[in-house]
Amino acid sequence: MGRLLYELGRVDEKTRVANERGSSKAGKSSFSWAWELDGTIEERERGITMDIALQSLTTPQRQVTILDAPGHKDFIPNMISGAAQADCALLVVDAITGEFEAGFDRGGQTREHLLLVRSLGVSQVIVAVNKLDQVNWDPSRFEEICGLLRAFLVQSGFPSSKTSFVPVSAMLGVNLVNNADASVLSKWYKGPTLVDLLDKLEPPTREIASPLRLPISNVFKGQNSGTGVTGRICGGVVQVGERLRVLPGDESAIVRLIDVEEQSVPWAAAGTNATLYLTSIDPIHLSIGSVLCPPSDIVPLATVFTARIIVFDIQLPITTGTSIELFHHSRDVPATISKLIATLDRASGVVTKKNPRVLSRGTSAEVEISLRVGTLSGPTLSTRPIPLEPFSVNKDMGRILVRRGGETISAGIVLDIIS
Repeated sequence: MGRLLYELGRVDEKTRVANERGSSKAGKSSFSWAWELDGTIEERERGITMDIALQSLTTPQRQVTILDAPGHKDFIPNMISGAAQADCALLVVDAITGEFEAGFDRGGQTREHLLLVRSLGVSQVIVAVNKLDQVNWDPSRFEEICGLLRAFLVQSGFPSSKTSFVPVSAMLGVNLVNNADASVLSKWYKGPTLVDLLDKLEPPTREIASPLRLPISNVFKGQNSGTGVTGRICGGVVQVGERLRVLPGDESAIVRLIDVEEQSVPWAAAGTNATLYLTSIDPIHLSIGSVLCPPSDIVPLATVFTARIIVFDIQLPITTGTSIELFHHSRDVPATISKLIATLDRASGVVTKKNPRVLSRGTSAEVEISLRVGTLSGPTLSTRPIPLEPFSVNKDMGRILVRRGGETISAGIVLDIIS
């Protein structure tokens, strides 16, 4: 992404040179472009993305907000936080023999990332096949990768009409904005560049008429402007001067400033990644995963709810009492599959069996999920509810992911809140 931002004028020459010198001094010269988005000392030392980085770029017809998400399996929770805020996906895969296979084979991160973003509502995906220069711009390698991924994308629920593939070399800057410099590539590829494909992405329908819902993805201390919170607005509109409730909890805050793409604006609507500066609240009451909403129409809180889930390619079946980690936007909490209500036909949703004993791979089912206390010490502690809404009320607020033992085992939508 660093090279793309440079080609589009979002990174100046001074910054590029500084990143090149810094990465070379650190013994990681090949990561110089990544340093534009990997800004922390630890990310640069380890040479991997660990947290979500926010940037923006402009194409002829689109203003695109980039959420650069981690690819390493140790940081999947951060990746989920970023994917929950996304409308579309740009998947970058390595064309070098062995590298692509390591990510795509069973248990690889390429598969898990695609399943995660589809489960979180993303239906448009661009696949950039990178480092083709390292395999001598071999068209057969490009087609091999596209063939394997195309079948998996369809199997995962991505519409083929919303899936695109593009060959690139990020280090050389080839086919990002134009492909005129790559005479070898231009011999067999006459298709669009990466920017051309970004320019054709279709914005989804926004829940502007719904009540305001803003799940907090980050909290920080603002400079002379109160406490800053960032997140993607999942519904409604927020205005400067408005009083908002913070849930869970009984606190409220006043919106002092709103920033979008580093520009101060009087209001922001659903679908926008915004930064709000809040006053009249102690920062201790603001936490990642909390939701901002109007005092007159607050988001429901849940400790027990029913959900319709799809079970992924797992080895160990899901049974009643299975301990899980529940992910909802930037929040992850311990929970239990407290009841297996029914298995469903994946196509029609019709009940095929009530009260099943187990859920195996590929099964669609209705289950009851109960949150549990995250610590074993102190039996008097009560379960803290989380802000949730049924999928039928707000699609973005009604999607969940379920993980167990470091593996994503299912995803689904909230049907009803029980308590």
